[in-house]
Amino acid sequence: MSSRNVTARGGACSAGQVERTLADRFEDESGHAAAADHEPARSDEISVGVILGFPDEIAGELQRWRASFGDPLAEVVPAHITLVTTTPTQDWEATRRHVREVARCQSPFMVTIAGTGTFRPVSPVVFIRVEDGFEHCVDLHRKLQQGPLHRELPFPYHPHVTIAHDVAPESLDEAETVLKNYKATFPVVSMGLYEHDAEGIWQLREELDFGTETDNHDGTRFTDAAADTTTEGA
Repeated sequence: MSSRNVTARGGACSAGQVERTLADRFEDESGHAAAADHEPARSDEISVGVILGFPDEIAGELQRWRASFGDPLAEVVPAHITLVTTTPTQDWEATRRHVREVARCQSPFMVTIAGTGTFRPVSPVVFIRVEDGFEHCVDLHRKLQQGPLHRELPFPYHPHVTIAHDVAPESLDEAETVLKNYKATFPVVSMGLYEHDAEGIWQLREELDFGTETDNHDGTRFTDAAADTTTEGA
């Protein structure tokens, strides 16, 4: 996947600064951000999501563990931390500008995932906990789930990494026990904006570098990450 960085800017912005900057951009319909977009206007409702991806080595390791617990989505859902779970929007351009602006105002940060937890009995999910970077994820979620992505969630947001979902109880027990001492630390420098298309496939529309204005029209695809959506907000 390629990414063209238009303007690099360091530092972080408050939620208020994000909103003010977006308001300024929306007032200028012929501004740079709009001029950089080559896709036709879209007014029909679509569903989008925003996630933090992992380095290939860690993602591959977690994917193998997930497969070992019999989770059929291990082969199609990369390891990730969800920032915005499946959210409908009727304004793609406003959504894209909003997510780009949040990314531009975010500085890279370190994430440590360690130990296991579960959403049982509410939902049959075992996950790896987010330690370092937890508050960064919560703050990003709060900023992203505004404007065109605003909606009421059924659960409070709780960043995590799903490692087993909707498998036999004994497999959930195994996942929770086997990975209780798991730990990995890595930098997070970008986030992915995905669209849930009509075929039930998650399409990566843009990988947005933190602290940078990015125009990226390349993407990848994986099938429905809704495996996590039952509790991604939990």
